[in-house]
Amino acid sequence: MKQILPDGWPRPKGYSNGISVGAGRTIYVAGLVGWNASEEFESEKLTDQFRTCLENTVAVLRADGAGPENMVRMTWYITDKQEYLSNLKEMGSIYRDVMGKNYPAMACVEVSALMEDQAKIEIETTAVIEDA
Repeated sequence: MKQILPDGWPRPKGYSNGISVGAGRTIYVAGLVGWNASEEFESEKLTDQFRTCLENTVAVLRADGAGPENMVRMTWYITDKQEYLSNLKEMGSIYRDVMGKNYPAMACVEVSALMEDQAKIEIETTAVIEDA
């Protein structure tokens, strides 16, 4: 995998502008929310749900032999932009703690609601395991 950075562009913080991948196997991870394996929310806090959401993503990737280093794309859906911005530093720390220094192409979108009423964030991920 290769991160794409056009000449003269500043390096983005916490994501990549683009990712180029050679041949390989693609994993599409559904939109996951921050509940536990029993589909129960243990916290109403965005930061707690975010950590659990990322851990759930890693669990799905690991179940198919992949990890955060294989992520090429993430789309985050959040229900409160101000809550997200108010917790940005902690969110960055949580991200690095769970995902390491793996920064796929990302988008973050504020939505009016998610299908699970208690959910404050939902993340879908695409990963690629390149051929050796």
